[in-house]
Amino acid sequence: MSAKTSGRAGDRAARRTGASVTDAREAGRRVEEVLDRLAESGDRAACAAAEELVRVLMDFYGAGLARIVERLGVERLGGLLDDELVASLLALHDLHPEDVHARIARALDTVSDPLELIGFDESTGILRLRAESSGGCGCGSAGDAVPQSVEDALACFAPEVTSVEVEPAEAPLPLLQIGTRPQAPARAR
Repeated sequence: MSAKTSGRAGDRAARRTGASVTDAREAGRRVEEVLDRLAESGDRAACAAAEELVRVLMDFYGAGLARIVERLGVERLGGLLDDELVASLLALHDLHPEDVHARIARALDTVSDPLELIGFDESTGILRLRAESSGGCGCGSAGDAVPQSVEDALACFAPEVTSVEVEPAEAPLPLLQIGTRPQAPARAR
């Protein structure tokens, strides 16, 4: 067996065992890096061929996924929809059976950050969230920062979300102070 053949066999074994599993965002980033390097080389023919290769592979894998979804049926996908990699592939190929609002809710359910969904504008891809109050410790929160875990979950479950705006939590109502009542002077009877 040649080194090239044994390398391919090792790659297949790694994929089967999950050793080289990447998420959709990481895979997309890596593809973009390779295409950018080709574009920087100045070889337009090679760059065009690489972009065509990506399109052909996307179409091929998309058709295979469509056939799997068709043969399994939406009702049997069940737990697969909770898997971030599977969900991202189904969404990428427009095969995910849930609408974007259900997938956004699913993504937010996977993160521990307490966020309230305000709304999603499908025309712009902007998702508006509100940070939930931290429970009254008075320490505040990151405010308008979008936690990485939220961005990652949305990239997997709802790639239609192109931007996230986080409003700060509403100020909590002041605590009612309960104390003892001042002693009233005794009344004469």
